[in-house]
Amino acid sequence: MASLSPLRYPGGKYKTYDYVKHLVQQNNLTTYIEPFAGGAAVALSLLFNGDVRKIIINDIDPGIYLLWRTIITDPAGLIQMINDTPVTPEEWRNQKEIYAQGIDGGELRLAFATLFLNRTCFSGIIKAGMLGGESQEKNTVDCRFNKQDIINRIENIYAFRNQIQVYNMDAKDFIKNVIKKTRMSLTFFDPPYYIKGPDLYTNFYSHQDHVELAKIIKKTMRNRYWILTYDIAEQIEKLYKRYDYKRYNLNYSIAKSTKGQEFIFFSKKIEIGQIENHLNLCDPIL
Repeated sequence: MASLSPLRYPGGKYKTYDYVKHLVQQNNLTTYIEPFAGGAAVALSLLFNGDVRKIIINDIDPGIYLLWRTIITDPAGLIQMINDTPVTPEEWRNQKEIYAQGIDGGELRLAFATLFLNRTCFSGIIKAGMLGGESQEKNTVDCRFNKQDIINRIENIYAFRNQIQVYNMDAKDFIKNVIKKTRMSLTFFDPPYYIKGPDLYTNFYSHQDHVELAKIIKKTMRNRYWILTYDIAEQIEKLYKRYDYKRYNLNYSIAKSTKGQEFIFFSKKIEIGQIENHLNLCDPIL
């Protein structure tokens, strides 16, 4: 299944769509929530395919938030910028400067710079270098920037705008102020990776951030439906040791396609169902 998002992300979470859909159906849920939305590929797939009535996405990164907010409120200016802006090494450097200015450079400019850099940096990682490098020999900076395809994705999302809510909050505040007010919802927590987070994300987590997130999930999400994915780390296994979990295989697209493993943890309330039919589980550790 191809991603419906205009954004590129290395984790390939959209490949969990079949299992998330299964959980929604198994537990009779109608709303899907992502506190760490990023590309929101799973959320969009569920909405477009009629699996849920509403999606609620949140991202603390102001550029990501403003991009999503622009898409669902008034994407005309964004689409105009996509059409008018050349995708060249010179423009890449210009958009880097705009992105560095943050909100001070203007909301629409930041939203566009976020999209531009996501699609022109290695593996969609804004902290990474320019696609094709300075030589532009093996690849060119515009090789992942199909303007019409990106515009089509934006217009498709805009058509569902009345079923999408977008927030720009710290995940812990989002849990307390938004998720707690929902009913019949499934929350998919996909926090920054524990080990490689600082290398991949603009807004990565410290160890204490991971600890505090675990505390509020245990306290506030006790009687709710949720799943949580993480990279394999002993510290994470200890934080969520009271919950059922599995290890599953997935493909990463960081620099080059590689295979990896992640944890998936389950709330006590959720009915897990036939997970092995939807995710590529790892062999048991003997």
